[in-house]
Amino acid sequence: MSGARAGRHLSRVLPGVLLLALCAGCTGGAGAQDAAGVSGAGAGSAGVGDALFPRLGNGGYDVRGYRLALDYTPGSRHLNGTARITARATRALSSFHLDLAGLRVRKATVNGRPAKAARSGSELILTPASALPEGRDFTATVVYDGRPKTFTGEDSGKEGWLRTDDGAVALGEPTGSMTWFPGNHHPSDKAAYDIAVTVPEGYTAVSNGELKDQETRGRRTTFRWHAGEPMASYLATVAIGRFGVRTTTTGEGLPSYVAVDPAEARAAKDIADQVDDVIAWESRVFGPYPFSSTGAVVGHLPGLGYALETQTKPFFDAAPDKTLVVHELAHQWFGDSVTPWVWKDMWLNEGFATYAEWLWEEDHHGRTAQQVFDDFYDGTDDESEGIWDFPPADPPNVASVSDPPVYGRGAMVVHQVRRAVGDKTFFSILRTWLKDHRHGNADTKQFIELCEKKSGKDLTRLFDTWLYGEGKPKKP
Repeated sequence: MSGARAGRHLSRVLPGVLLLALCAGCTGGAGAQDAAGVSGAGAGSAGVGDALFPRLGNGGYDVRGYRLALDYTPGSRHLNGTARITARATRALSSFHLDLAGLRVRKATVNGRPAKAARSGSELILTPASALPEGRDFTATVVYDGRPKTFTGEDSGKEGWLRTDDGAVALGEPTGSMTWFPGNHHPSDKAAYDIAVTVPEGYTAVSNGELKDQETRGRRTTFRWHAGEPMASYLATVAIGRFGVRTTTTGEGLPSYVAVDPAEARAAKDIADQVDDVIAWESRVFGPYPFSSTGAVVGHLPGLGYALETQTKPFFDAAPDKTLVVHELAHQWFGDSVTPWVWKDMWLNEGFATYAEWLWEEDHHGRTAQQVFDDFYDGTDDESEGIWDFPPADPPNVASVSDPPVYGRGAMVVHQVRRAVGDKTFFSILRTWLKDHRHGNADTKQFIELCEKKSGKDLTRLFDTWLYGEGKPKKP
């Protein structure tokens, strides 16, 4: 993420694997054996225990894939949806939770049999006809409809399903994806997606991954998108409008799909070339691009105030400058491919994407990264305000996960690592990090361990000072 919202924008957390293992065992009170003879079946937990979002996500299962069929009419703002969720039970389940805010559930089945559906706030609790054994794959299908919500977060930023002049766009960071489809909406549970969107003829529906099919029947057109690489739900998107579309192949041989709102067409006339240029540069710096396609969506949402790294196609609220393109495409590596286990590790997304901007400037005859660091430290850079408010790895509350320390001071941590280990080791660390955790999840502890292993140095003081320390450190 980057923009106005971001500008407002313990010590070390438990590794995500351990966190999820603990939460998967939460039962919420259930019988020792259900009628179908599944021993120890219990209720899956409502939340994975994230320190900032304790009720977000759900325990007891791991989603493998989402198949979403959506039908939306901009005039009425009405959404009809069917979500088919394929998952594996990580414990025996008598019931389980999905995150869903608003919308009416019309029907639910598990493995093709009717399931009881109950609502509690943003929790949808499904009770299957028979308990689900541990280790068994299952399929839950939810049929729903209504007007999807727009959330206004504690930082005053808007997310969820946002109405535009001629359609809508779904933006999910950190919790907005639950406004348009039911699922396990914590970044620790990544999955593949197939998203089919039906809209009135003359509209275009854009989503993640590759466009597999486009079909018009009567006066409605269905666009079928496939995202085969694992994706966190907050990175899923749908953009509906009267876009101008350009499909090309980048110099790296990647299919590229760029959709631009007509109101931004003149200002964004070079966006496809910018995407191509930045992807080529970032691939040289960070290693192979992690997905099978790329692109961008340039909307027209005056007042939204941010861009978002929606997987394979970053969303921009208006025609972006090159630096913003650098930031959001860097997230395809840092955040999208390698995703934090918990939201307190947001600096692993934003610190690295911000540092990509510094590297771009350094490599394109601007300030060196050291000069940018100095400007941030001295408070002379426009983005440096508020960077000392809290340690980057310890945002104190939900409203602070997109605040300046996570971005600017996060990038300063990255630069301090570079200074401590030298350029050769530093860029080897980045490439190894991205290779070892490609399409998975990772946490701060793992990053620190990698830095120390690759450099052969004890970096405790560096991280304690710059990543976890309160206030402004002494200038190095």
